[in-house]
Amino acid sequence: MAMSILFAILLICLANGLTLMPPTTKTAEHLPLAHLAMDYFDKSSDPFHAVQTSIDLLEKAGFEELDDVGAYKGKIQPGGKYYFTRNKSTLVAFAVGDNYEPGGGGFKVIGGHSDSPNLRVKPRSKRSGSKEKSIQVGVECYGGGLWHTWFDRDLGISGRVFCRSESGGIVQRLVKIDRAILRISNLAIHLQTTKEREAFKVNKEDHLSPILAMAAQKALGGDDEKSENDDEDDEKEETVEDGWTEHQEPLLLELLASELAVDIEDIVDFELNLFDIQRASLGGVHSEFIHSARLDNLASCFLAMKALIECVDEEDFLSNEKDISLIVLYDHEEVGSSSAVGAAGPILAEAIERVSSALNAGEDVSSDVYAATVHKSFVLSVDQAHALHPNYKSKHEKNHQPQMNGGMVIKRNANQRYATNGVTGILVREIARRASLPPIQEFIVRQDCGCGSTIGPLISTATGIRAIDMGCPQLSMHSIRETMGVCDLTNGLDLFKAFFRYFSEVDEAVQQ
Repeated sequence: MAMSILFAILLICLANGLTLMPPTTKTAEHLPLAHLAMDYFDKSSDPFHAVQTSIDLLEKAGFEELDDVGAYKGKIQPGGKYYFTRNKSTLVAFAVGDNYEPGGGGFKVIGGHSDSPNLRVKPRSKRSGSKEKSIQVGVECYGGGLWHTWFDRDLGISGRVFCRSESGGIVQRLVKIDRAILRISNLAIHLQTTKEREAFKVNKEDHLSPILAMAAQKALGGDDEKSENDDEDDEKEETVEDGWTEHQEPLLLELLASELAVDIEDIVDFELNLFDIQRASLGGVHSEFIHSARLDNLASCFLAMKALIECVDEEDFLSNEKDISLIVLYDHEEVGSSSAVGAAGPILAEAIERVSSALNAGEDVSSDVYAATVHKSFVLSVDQAHALHPNYKSKHEKNHQPQMNGGMVIKRNANQRYATNGVTGILVREIARRASLPPIQEFIVRQDCGCGSTIGPLISTATGIRAIDMGCPQLSMHSIRETMGVCDLTNGLDLFKAFFRYFSEVDEAVQQ
């Protein structure tokens, strides 16, 4: 009987894509949060789905959507919880303290990004000629991915599709095809020279186009003769010329139409991403790791949203609060953030100004009040950090080697590639100390290595708000599948909640 029950549990877990790992005293308390995070990662296959997944959780927690196009006057009240989106790929959510007054309180901001390096379908998706047997889809590289990790993976497709409605308008529909419909296959070892095997150079244009299908069902059946019906079908396809449809792969349009239950002619455009359909999983003997796609930076997005929801759900949090607690999940970080919905854009500055005005009886706040608000505000710019790689220790600065499951990481760079300075670093370390959290780890790059950057410096430049760059340590950053520690999800959530709770009093106690 016991064996039958265990076998039934195993079947249920396998059916839901879950893995049975041995929970131990070392990780058991962290696993419930880890499973919630893994579900979030799996659902968030692109920025549009990441934002929608976040919205679903926010609305369940009582957050109200604001119309970003209309004025906020009369729509925001102390004690309220709100969110809005831009381009459906950037999200802002916030909660107003009961005691907030314009100029008297600030904005406590946690910022992350919703995008990750991936392959995106080209505007003209048709790649294969009429005589080719393998039908491929044209894709382009988004961001700086480790593209060799995309070979021989089972790839699905997701994003948004623009469809013409019955009324003649155009609506956006999310689509997520969680099946292995695409694949980028490696070249067999026997067809490569020794030098080619050693180098494994990837030509982004020639080598990364995935295979969608064989040319036709007749090819699968071994019938290579062209029938009269085939000629008629070709003529029908050639008559569709609207400047867009004729440049798309017909099988891709058929697939999208089937998934969305619309007619092919109603599809007018799309923004589609490829993704690895393998689900997030626990790893390590003690279940101490999470292996997943897009940990950079969905881990930060999940923790920021979770911290905001849990804090405002506490009975006395908003009633004793004089500030506004806010999260912003930006798009386009992986390509520089220079867009209307990126961190270099106006979103955060506009949000501060518009929310402050709405809480000022609908009157515009003066430049003096706005400046006072900015000076009382602070941004935790949270993006994943590099953990020490045991096989490449020489790539890490010897005194700054963050460990997975060792706590959150502050990122510093003397040349301002990161926004951290002495004061902002002290503020966060003091918040962690007051909350009795693990000591914060530190990261800098070796001086003979290039240094990445993230949204912290861009936000400070655009708004004037103080900021720090930090994140959870991980391995394999920008691979199709990355690794982080389960304990660091707890470490991150605890620190973010402590930031919302204690920042104001710590800020007042530190001379600046």
